[in-house]
This record gives sequence, structure tokens and C-alpha cells, in this order.
Amino acid sequence: MVQFYQQEHRLLISVDCIILGFKNNEINVLIIKRKFEPMKGERSLMGGFVREEESLNETVSRVVAEYTGVENVYMEQVGTYGEVARDPGERVVSIVYYALIDMQQFDDKLKKQHNAEWVNINNVGQLILDHNHFLNDTIRLLKRRTATRPVGFNLLPEKFTLPQLQSLYETIYQTPLDKRNFRKKIFEMDILEKLEEKDKGNSKRGAYYYKFNKEKYDRRLEDGFYFSFI
Repeated sequence: MVQFYQQEHRLLISVDCIILGFKNNEINVLIIKRKFEPMKGERSLMGGFVREEESLNETVSRVVAEYTGVENVYMEQVGTYGEVARDPGERVVSIVYYALIDMQQFDDKLKKQHNAEWVNINNVGQLILDHNHFLNDTIRLLKRRTATRPVGFNLLPEKFTLPQLQSLYETIYQTPLDKRNFRKKIFEMDILEKLEEKDKGNSKRGAYYYKFNKEKYDRRLEDGFYFSFI
């Protein structure tokens, strides 16, 4: 087999993944203590090197499943980070993604296995290398995406209440939202399916559960409807 590019230098490509979840009115990020050198034992985001037979999406899907036990999650690429001296171990180019998961599906047994913990994004502290930069870029991108796309629903269970939905957006944007205006905007989009079941855990009257209806969303998008969630 003919080998090309033999004269070119080789370098490592890694995928780093910011895994985010929503619980108790907090956006949390999954943090581990690194198991290998350099910087063994220090706080880090999830990551892994791209294998020869893998695409980038396959690598990040593998990493997310390995650390959370959850598959088929929403993922988006944040950017590529290739400063020459960013990793003291080797010349490594990192391609960063974020993944949004429903924390109810998270496999708690994996926390002990990987020495992982969920941390409020506002209380992360110092991470290794340029991982704080990754996280800051991710939060900025998440705010842009959730403003006009139904990305935030990926952080909620399949069925949720309107108070839960409003709390999610208030948490992402760190600002209170007017209840009446928020619900009016959501109902005008006509992308939720109201269920007969109620959540009675937080009030006597209870709040109806809803589900996101992707088919309705896709139809409205095709019709040229402009979505604004915030």
C-alpha cells in the first residue's frame, strides 16, 4: 500500500467534552480527577484521543457513554484548540464538544469508577491546562443556542412542568423571567404536548407535565417561524 505524507510531522488529536446536566435549579458540569500523567490527580474535563478507526463524533459519543452511561445525547462542537505548548506531555490538538444529558439517566456507579463529581458551573475552580477556557467558551455558546433553538430541552427529563422549563432558562441566563410572558411565548411556539399527568410533589394543585414535540418544531421551522425562547 502506498504511504503518503511520510515527510510530514505527526501529532495527537484529542476530543475534550464538557458534559452538562441540570438539577435543583443548577447547571452542573461533570469533573474528574485525572488518572494519568502529566498532571495526574488534578481536576479535569472528560476526554480521549481519537482512534484511527473513529470519526470525531464517534470519539465524543464513546467518551460521553464511558463517563455517564448515557447514549444518543445532544452534542455540538465548540471549537478547536491547538496552541503549541497547551499540553506539557505532547503536541496535542484538542477538539472540544459539549454534551447535554438528563441527569436522571446518569449512572451513579460511574462517579466512583471515574472519581467524578457534578459541580455547579459557577463553582468549578481551577481545571488543568486550558479546560477553564473550554468551559467558558461552552457556556457562551450554550446561551446563544438556547436563545433561538430548543437545545435546552435536552437538559430536562422527557416529561417536565412549565415551572421546571422556566427555571432552566432562568438558570442558564442567570436572570428571573416574568412567568406570564414566558408562558405566553412558549405557547405561541406551539411545540409542546400537554399530558394528562400532573406533578403533585411541589404543590397541592399540581402542575401538568409537558413533552417537547420535535415534529411540530420541525414543521414550524420549515414554515419560517422565528423562535425566541428568551
